[in-house]
Amino acid sequence: MGTWDTGPFDNDTAADFAIALDHANPDEREVLIRGVLVRTVSATGYLSEAEEAIAAAALIAAQCPGGEPIDTAYGPEKAMPAFPVDLRTLTAEALTRILDDESGLAANWVDPADASRWLATISRLHTILAPPPESGDIPLFDIDA
Repeated sequence: MGTWDTGPFDNDTAADFAIALDHANPDEREVLIRGVLVRTVSATGYLSEAEEAIAAAALIAAQCPGGEPIDTAYGPEKAMPAFPVDLRTLTAEALTRILDDESGLAANWVDPADASRWLATISRLHTILAPPPESGDIPLFDIDA
C-alpha cells in the first residue's frame, strides 16, 4: 500500500475507498461505510479493512460537533448522506479496535517517525465519535420528592 501522509485518506486504499463511494448510488454509501466498520469491529487477526474504516470514521466525524470537514483531493468528491447517530458508536468501536491492534498500522502503514502524528489523528477522530462518559453526578435519591 502506498502512503504519502498521515491523514485518513492519505493512502492508496483509503483513496480507492473514496472513489468507490463516489461511484456508488447515494443510498448505497451508508451501506458501504457501515459494512467496513462492522467487518473491522468483528475481525479477528489482521484488520484488512482498517484503512477504509479510518476513512469512514473521518467522514462520519465530519458530521459531528467538533468534526472537521474532509479537505483533501483524495477524499470523496460527492456529498455523503447524513449518517445516523448509531454509526458514531460503531465507528468509535472500530477505531478502538484499530488503536488496540498490536500488529498495528502505526508500525506498518506509516514511517515510524510519523506514527505519533497518525495516532494523534486517529485518537482525535475517536474523541469526536466516542459517546461521552456517563456523569457521576446523578443523584441516588430525589430530594425534592
